[in-house]
Amino acid sequence: FSIWLRFGGGKGFATFLGILLAIGWPVGVAAAVTWLLVAAIFRYSSLASLSAAALAPVWLLVLHQSSEPKLWLTVAMAVLIFARHHQNIRRLLAGDEPRIGAPKATAA
Repeated sequence: FSIWLRFGGGKGFATFLGILLAIGWPVGVAAAVTWLLVAAIFRYSSLASLSAAALAPVWLLVLHQSSEPKLWLTVAMAVLIFARHHQNIRRLLAGDEPRIGAPKATAA
């Protein structure tokens, strides 16, 4: 809920990534790499964010960065990312989500 975006959407995943880097930098790096790979392959920023958020708790466990509070925090943040991306999920399922680098749709 960025003040710069009039408390609208955007920047949530960046905040999530920053918190991951703070609580366990290897997890933050793994989430960032996940985002980059999914974005490069599928060219959907929202899909990349959702994928990285879903895998963040897994990366926390795999990279042995886990403690119970960190795990619950990461799961809670991932759930929040999914909740805030509900419109993006609908557009992805409908095939209407804009791809990275695609020209912006203009109003007629």
